[in-house]
Amino acid sequence: MTVKRRNGGRNKHGRGHVKYIRCTNCSKACPKDKAIRKFVIRNIVEAAAVRDISEASVYASYTLPKLYAKLYYCVSCAIHSKVVRNRSREARKDRTPPPRYGFRPQQPNRPGQPGQPGQGGPQRS
Repeated sequence: MTVKRRNGGRNKHGRGHVKYIRCTNCSKACPKDKAIRKFVIRNIVEAAAVRDISEASVYASYTLPKLYAKLYYCVSCAIHSKVVRNRSREARKDRTPPPRYGFRPQQPNRPGQPGQPGQGGPQRS
């Protein structure tokens, strides 16, 4: 019989049973390994009010705390809210993770650049 996905839509390999979680959107009980997970980091204050708070603050450089939330979606809610989308048969075999936004990879240290150890420039002690 043909199979649509090599993992059967789950990440359960070798486990008999997995605990259920509740979907963030519709509260449907969904196995934790089948649910679509989304980790959201937001500012507690929206962007419009950040300047007002910083002006009214007594402290010169106060960093506002962030709100960390791990959202679990059932498959139907994740598709409906466009967290994931359906892919063609060939594209389903592509297992590379999607690009991460707001994530800058570290630049390798290149000799000769300002502030780096190497040739040229004054020696830093």
